This record gives sequence, structure tokens and C-alpha cells, in this order.
Amino acid sequence: MTTPTAVPPTGLPARVQEFLTAHTARDADTAVRAFTPDAVVTDEGRTFRGTEELLGFLRHSGSEFSYTTELTAVERLDDEHWVAVNHLEGDFPGGVVDLAYRFTLVGDLIAELVIAPR
Repeated sequence: MTTPTAVPPTGLPARVQEFLTAHTARDADTAVRAFTPDAVVTDEGRTFRGTEELLGFLRHSGSEFSYTTELTAVERLDDEHWVAVNHLEGDFPGGVVDLAYRFTLVGDLIAELVIAPR
């Protein structure tokens, strides 16, 4: 079993940083460029595969709510596996949540992302 290592946000791989910045800005076209063409994203029990489905997810995810996002923790599991924890506050049900974004990289691109409450 791999022990997570806490790292500063600046320690995230460049593509993960680019994705998080674009996703927070709701810039789907930039965010999707961080993924492999056959990447898989799982969020709220739904799975999205490939560039077109990812674009749809990125364009519509959370769009019905107003919220703020703050990156609060980063963990490195190994060179290919990273976790970024975002704290969200807004007008969505519950109003506050910490979401773990679990990334799997292939080369310098994101091959898989699982988003779930922490």
C-alpha cells in the first residue's frame, strides 16, 4: 500500500494544475486538453468517457449553482496518482463540501479522474 505524501499545491503536476485552474474558471475547452483522448471521469456516480463526453461534463457540471472553490490539500501517492482536495461553498444542496479529485496520469496527461466527497 502506498502512503500518501502531502505536498504544496505548486507540487502538483503541470497538467493537473492546468485542469484545476481551468475547471475552477469553468473553461471546459482548456480543461479537456489536460486529458488523454480516452480518459474516464467519474463524478456523482456517473462515468464520462472520451473527449466529447468529458466536454459535456465539464461544460455542465455544477453550472446550475454558484459556488467558490479553494484548493485545501494535495497528496502524492506515486508519480502517476495524485489527490487534490477542493473546499466548495455555495448555493448547492448542503452548501459546503470537501471534494477529493483523484487523478491517474499517463505520461503528462490525465487518464482518469474520480471526484467524490472526502
